[in-house]
Amino acid sequence: MEIDRSPLAPGIYFVATPIGAARDITLRGLDILAMADVIAAEDTRTARHLMQIHGIALGERALIAYHDHSAPAVRARLVGMAADGQSIACVSEAGTPMVADPGYPLARDAIAAGVPVHAAPGPSALLAALSVSGLPSDRVLFAGFAPPQAGARARMLKDLAGLKATLVFYESPRRVRRFLGELAQHLGQEREAAVCRELTKRFEEVSRGTLGALAQEFATREVKGEIVVLVGRGGDQQAAAADVETALRNALDRVSLKDAVAEVSAALNLPRRQVYQVALKLEEKQ
Repeated sequence: MEIDRSPLAPGIYFVATPIGAARDITLRGLDILAMADVIAAEDTRTARHLMQIHGIALGERALIAYHDHSAPAVRARLVGMAADGQSIACVSEAGTPMVADPGYPLARDAIAAGVPVHAAPGPSALLAALSVSGLPSDRVLFAGFAPPQAGARARMLKDLAGLKATLVFYESPRRVRRFLGELAQHLGQEREAAVCRELTKRFEEVSRGTLGALAQEFATREVKGEIVVLVGRGGDQQAAAADVETALRNALDRVSLKDAVAEVSAALNLPRRQVYQVALKLEEKQ
């Protein structure tokens, strides 16, 4: 691979960096890291290591820490540098800048100052998780990290419960057990969901099922790594459990279990897996 050594125009360049596999970075991202006058990094050690892996020398260029704690003071400095004609590459610790990191206020201030803002798209935990979750991707709401206060989380989940969109959350391994329980409580035990852990890394894992089943599974697990939690869409696309049972009973009077599941799934616009699980519970009751 040959690095493009063409000078960069002045401005802020938001460069997506790998969320796991180092080779996931784009060629254009590497070009920008090689040619930018300044590197602004959420974690300078991670940025330096990534550049070393790909044979990019920092040289005499400035590597500036830009994270949640340093952002207010550093932001004006970065915008000023770009306004004076320098090119600034901004990278998160992992993934796409602007998503759950201090990139947004930097872009906002740069735009307000008339400084050009550019994106070098690439890895994103949000999109990677959506790709492997098996949940609808036509309408998605990224909810980020849930609030730390229980009351605020409950209000947030109440507001999101009826949205006809797949919900995507970031969560820490320490809190995912509690959060899955709260999701099941507020959004419904039978709602389809997925928990993605360590995406693109050696121990990548995707757990799929209903919120009730996942809450039960993770209640006894010790979890490590980066977590993305996805929940299938709500609203009128999510029938009440009683409606599913009634529809299944009526269908099972006429057709086989397999055909009944297919019929009810199509009629109520629900995943077959969810309807099948309800059908199995009905059989157990008989």
